[in-house]
Amino acid sequence: MASISRAQLLKELLPGLNGLFGLEYDKYENQHAAVYDEESSERSFEEETKLSGFGAAPVKKEGMGLAYDTAQESFTQRFDHETIAMGFSITEEAMEDNLYDSLSARYTKALARAMNYTKQVKAMVPFNTGFTATTGYLTGDGDPLFSTSHSIVQGADLSNRPATATDLNETSLEDATIQISNWTDERGLLIAAQPVKLVIPTNLQFVATRILNSQFKTGVADNDVNAIVHNSTIREGHVVNNYLTDTNAWFLKTDVPNGLKYFNRVALKTSMDGDFDTGNVRYKARERYSFGVSDYLGVFGSPGSS
Repeated sequence: MASISRAQLLKELLPGLNGLFGLEYDKYENQHAAVYDEESSERSFEEETKLSGFGAAPVKKEGMGLAYDTAQESFTQRFDHETIAMGFSITEEAMEDNLYDSLSARYTKALARAMNYTKQVKAMVPFNTGFTATTGYLTGDGDPLFSTSHSIVQGADLSNRPATATDLNETSLEDATIQISNWTDERGLLIAAQPVKLVIPTNLQFVATRILNSQFKTGVADNDVNAIVHNSTIREGHVVNNYLTDTNAWFLKTDVPNGLKYFNRVALKTSMDGDFDTGNVRYKARERYSFGVSDYLGVFGSPGSS
């Protein structure tokens, strides 16, 4: 096991050093909380099954028997919790001879930064890979998270992405809202679904601000009202996520329940211990969690036109 020793801290063993830098950067913290609904877990994994209800009730003719329908399970989504852990070790001599700030305090902050970074990257995996059929994030029905052909019990297909990939603009956002309002359940019955939040990469933050805050249509000379703003279509506004990798992709979180989920199996824990023989002090951080999507209707996405 490698340890941080005096060999890595040569400048800190001598007087005259004016300052240390490189570990004091701010971090984008807990951006996943604005996108995912958190639940706790007490098992090594979680599974959630989508159910199919009944179709439209038929007319019963006089004197005829009652029609009976059947219900069934549609698909199951599995969440496998991962263990994320990292540690570091500092030699006894390095701690004794360092002339400046506390080594343990300095590097425990760096450890927290590393743990947070991994969590934010993993949170965006369903978004960043959800358009890929073979190696991307798949939902319980076997299709990519964002697909034009999510099969349902009724026999038709549901789509949670545009038929033609489009960039974020006023028209594409209106079209997405209309598409979401026409979604059905597994038996083809309309559901009352609406977008609630726009999720975007940093490159689209100014585009989103203009679309969601302008009182009139953007980029045109007409004096038409901005229907998205007037109707409060995206009632929770937009959120920028710095861990989205496609600079043109944009997403809508909907009000469909059991969509984007973050399972917290074990919260972040830190600990330390000293080795009697070497005098080295070891520090570690550990947590267990999983990110995913149960019902794909909880989110709509477009990869952008390029």
